[in-house]
Formats: sequence, structure tokens, C-alpha cells
Amino acid sequence: MGVIVETSKGSVEGVQRGSHQAFLGVPFAKPPVGGLRWRAPEPAEPWEGVRDASAFGNAAAQPDHPIPGFAASGTRSEDCLYLNVYAPAADGGSRPVMLWIHGGGFTHGTGSEPLYNGGPLAERGDVVVVTINYRLGALGYLYLGAHGGDEWGATANAGQLDQVAALQWVQDEISSFGGDAGNVTIFGQSAGAGAVSALLAMPAAQGLFHKAIMESGGGGDADSVQGASASAELLLEELGLEEPDESALLALSTDSILAAQAELTGRARFRPVVDGSVVPETTATVAARGGLASIPVMLGTNRDEMKQFRAMQVREPLEDVGLLDEVRAAMPAGKDGEAERVIEVIRESRSSRGLPSDNRDVSDVVATQPMRVASAHLAELQGAHQAKTFHYFFEWESPARRGALGSCHSLEMPFVFGTLDAPTQDRFAGTGPEAELLSAQMMDAWLSFARSGDPSHEGIGVWPMYDASRRGTMVFGPRTRVEDAPFEEERALYDELFYS
Repeated sequence: MGVIVETSKGSVEGVQRGSHQAFLGVPFAKPPVGGLRWRAPEPAEPWEGVRDASAFGNAAAQPDHPIPGFAASGTRSEDCLYLNVYAPAADGGSRPVMLWIHGGGFTHGTGSEPLYNGGPLAERGDVVVVTINYRLGALGYLYLGAHGGDEWGATANAGQLDQVAALQWVQDEISSFGGDAGNVTIFGQSAGAGAVSALLAMPAAQGLFHKAIMESGGGGDADSVQGASASAELLLEELGLEEPDESALLALSTDSILAAQAELTGRARFRPVVDGSVVPETTATVAARGGLASIPVMLGTNRDEMKQFRAMQVREPLEDVGLLDEVRAAMPAGKDGEAERVIEVIRESRSSRGLPSDNRDVSDVVATQPMRVASAHLAELQGAHQAKTFHYFFEWESPARRGALGSCHSLEMPFVFGTLDAPTQDRFAGTGPEAELLSAQMMDAWLSFARSGDPSHEGIGVWPMYDASRRGTMVFGPRTRVEDAPFEEERALYDELFYS
């Protein structure tokens, strides 16, 4: 049955899905094609009649990816600035709004995957959920400042400004869908958490949201101008453009840009850029001086983040000398001499808890730690100025690959969204009463935070606010509980190495 809502651009007809309504593929900006490529998004054009909102819009243009499910399913195009709204009822209510920013390394993904179905959250928490697309990869984050881009309107942060445009759409339109524009929480995972982090530091985004959640990311995902310039040079060289101008860049086909980007995987990075204007400073810098004091924040990581990626590789046994070389290479400049201490601390930390601790497992932890310590460091900086700062640690283990994934990257998402029944999630996240209980605990925590800025609820008890003296953390897993400073020996060591 169709449900029609009036927006300022025209009418949209969504669908009734059980106890919620879904409005899919709603444009929030003009298609960023032709002369709008690499420019800030412009407002969507109005339309005549009633627009069908029963099917998703295009995902952002992106290359294929070897990891199943990493690249967006469905149609991909530069014409991608569409969002989806899941609402209990478009009834003029005033419900909290949760806007989701998908992950995918800033190069892949879409807000339209079944995993991100906002219906279960909307129904359980009486909230309005919005999922969005934004420009990705070189089309979303190419830095052209060294090639005259500033003169013709190119921005290194087109993808970030797309997110701002979606937030502005929420301010202008969400009341028609039963949402409260004065109570908006942004949340994202992995690159999506990095995007949330960047939004916290963006002047253009201020006042458009009121709380922020960062899952497995957000502590240090922005690039410098120097790093972004190096990636741009590599891409332009791959495209055969030594001295590019606006006309040459706009004449490039989408496929050629994506092919060049794919060819540079592992050598060039495309992500938010601290460019001094759109993103003036790092989020940590802003948080340290109290610039985010008005924003409640919740963030955390999974125990075995990097096992998701490494378990997909053919892995030979890792000898002691190979592990030592890996760890030395992962140390900050001038601290490679600490590699043996890092190996010793991590091995003891994991083995003392009955967790796998062979050389490959230690290597996985080493790869995970920068994400974890950056999250904890940002929580510490923010907690010094905003009491409503909350940290979590996720330790549920995936049953996939005979347990080889551990508590890996992305595993918390079906629990947060209540989409354990989404395709493949039974094999990845698991099923049964324990999984369902954990999902209820996490959904209610995220919903409670979106409603009030405090994730505590009856199912988990009081979630303490995070501070550097106690480091009270909610540990989500088979036995959800509050734990002070979990895996503290690992965190403290990496904090010393990276932040002192």
C-alpha cells in the first residue's frame, strides 16, 4: 500500500512495511554529473506529480572488490545522491532521527544494503532512520588543489559535503516524515565512522546534528594535504594527465577513473582531507580544546577488527623473524625498537585471557591496535569536556570460517540494526537466543543514546561515562557487562607509542 508525503521538492510515495513506512531513493541533491563532478552538491530540482519512492536509487560509482559484499549491490553511477527514510509513521510526530553513513573504505558501499535496513530500529525505538549515499573514491575525495581545482570549484571533500547536504535535507524535510530536526544523531561504521568524525570538525555541518556514534573508526581517518596530493599525482599519472585542466578532467569517463583508482589500490588513498577550509582541522585537535563540548559521543571498536580482512588471504605460517619484521614496520617513526616489547605484551595479554596468541594472531592484533587506540584516545579527549562520552568494546565471535574471524570488523552491525536475518548474516553473525539478546541490548543502547544522549537502559544497566581515570567501558558480547579499562595493557602500550 502506498504512502504519500509532501516535501518541499514534490510528493513522494513510499510503502508500508509491517509497522513502519519506507521511502526509498529520495534525491537530496542534484546528480553530481557533467560540470558538477568534484564540486559541492547543489539542491535537488523540484519535480511534478508524485515520485515513486518504493525502490532504491543508484549506489555511488565504484569498482568491483574481491571481498564478497564489500562493493555495492545494485546499480552504480555518478548519479548517486539518494537517501532512504524508515519511519514508524509520517504523521507529524517528533521522533529522534538517526542518520546512517555507510562504510567501505571511502571507496565502496551504499546505504541501501539489506544489512542497513532501518525498519527494525524504527519500529523498536519509535525513531526515524535515514540511510544515505555519498560520492566515493576519487570521485568523492580527489584533491585537485595543486592543479587549479580551487579556481574552478573542485573540492577535495565532495563526499563529506554530500553528507552535509543530506543533513540539510533532514533539517528541511524530516518533520514531514514524523522526525524531529532538533534531535539528529549521526552514526557510521569504519569509513562511515571516519566520515562522522570529519563532520564533527566541519563548520558546514555544525547545528545539523546533535549527537554522534562512531563504530570501528573515527579517531584518525582524515588525510593531510600532502598525503592527498601524493594520491592525486598517482591517479593523474595513471590516467595519463600530466597537466590536467577542468575540461580534461570533466571529459574523463567514469569507467576510466574507476579503473585508475582500482589499479592504485594499496598505493593511493581517497578519504576526507584536512584542507584548511571544508575540514579545517583534525577532529582530535577540535576535541582537545573543547570544540565538541556540546556533542554527546559514543564510540568503540571490535576486539579482532583486522581478522575480517586477513582471514580472506592465503596465509603461510609466520616465523618469529617475520613477525618481528611486520611489527617493526607497523611502529611509528623512530620506535621500531619497541617491536619485541609489543609482541611480548600482546602475546601475554591474549594468552592470559584464553585467546589465540600464535604469531599470526599477534600480527592481527598489531594491525587492529591503531584503530582501537585512536578510538580510546578520542574518547579521552572528548570525555574531558563532555560528560556524555561513552566507550564500548565488542567481543562477540563470528561462527564463520570455524571461528577464524573472531570478533572482527563489521560484525557488530547486524546486532545494531536488528538485521540478523539479512542475507548471509546467519553465517557471519550467528543465530539463536544469545545473538537475539545481544542485538536487543545493542539496539536499545543505540536508541537510548539517540533519544537522550545516554545509552544506559534496563537491559544493560548503567553505562558509565568515559574518563581517563576509570575508562569505564561497556563490553558487548555473550556476557554484556561494564568493565573498567579492558585490555588495558595493550591500550596503554599503544597510547605510549602513538601519542607520547
